[in-house]
Amino acid sequence: MSARPPLLEIHDLHAGYGQSHVLHGMSLQAAQGEFITLLGRNGMGKSTTIKCLMGLMRPRAGTIRFDGRDITTSPSHQIARLGLGLVPEGRQIFPNLSVEENLLATARKPAGATPASWTLEKVYALFPRLQERRNNPGTRLSGGEQQMLAIGRALMTNPRLLILDEATEGLAPLVRRDIWNALEQLKRTGLTLLCIDKNLSAMLPLADRHYIVEKGRVAWEGSSADYLAQREALKSYLGI
Repeated sequence: MSARPPLLEIHDLHAGYGQSHVLHGMSLQAAQGEFITLLGRNGMGKSTTIKCLMGLMRPRAGTIRFDGRDITTSPSHQIARLGLGLVPEGRQIFPNLSVEENLLATARKPAGATPASWTLEKVYALFPRLQERRNNPGTRLSGGEQQMLAIGRALMTNPRLLILDEATEGLAPLVRRDIWNALEQLKRTGLTLLCIDKNLSAMLPLADRHYIVEKGRVAWEGSSADYLAQREALKSYLGI
């Protein structure tokens, strides 16, 4: 657990779909500037946790606090205004808008103590390929370019916490490398990051702490060094 005060606190969260109970007491914390991950096999509750965090799903019990404020039942637009930015699974860019229009569509001024103020110029510096294709519609981008655009679009909201659901899923190795390099740069700015991805080898050098999720609750928590010391015992949780 970080010695810094938590920016994000999720405590004893329960949630599900209809009669299906997915989260069974999910709890985690992230301090300002931390890079944390959610690990585990498919269907264990990682994306459901993100949906609850972003106000896209109402928890059945438990609390979510951001910078000391209870956001458990807040609507998604209010949560976004507080400084939570989401890069959703599947990217969900606006296909009929150009790259630049996608970025400008979500742009807003920073809320509170945002580590860095994001502008078009800064996003283009982080992802030069987007500047090269700034007039292209979303339908004419590769999968990797769409993911860069989804990250850039989230950054244009000037988040205090950036959440990535499947950061590099389905991308070519060279594009994955570019995404991880960008996330390393974002961490250096002091931005807090919460990342879901299956590419654990890429996250180990970047992340401060990892949460392994099993059947809707945290089964293990620790640093990258802790994971490496126990990886044989933890393989069954990750399906490797």
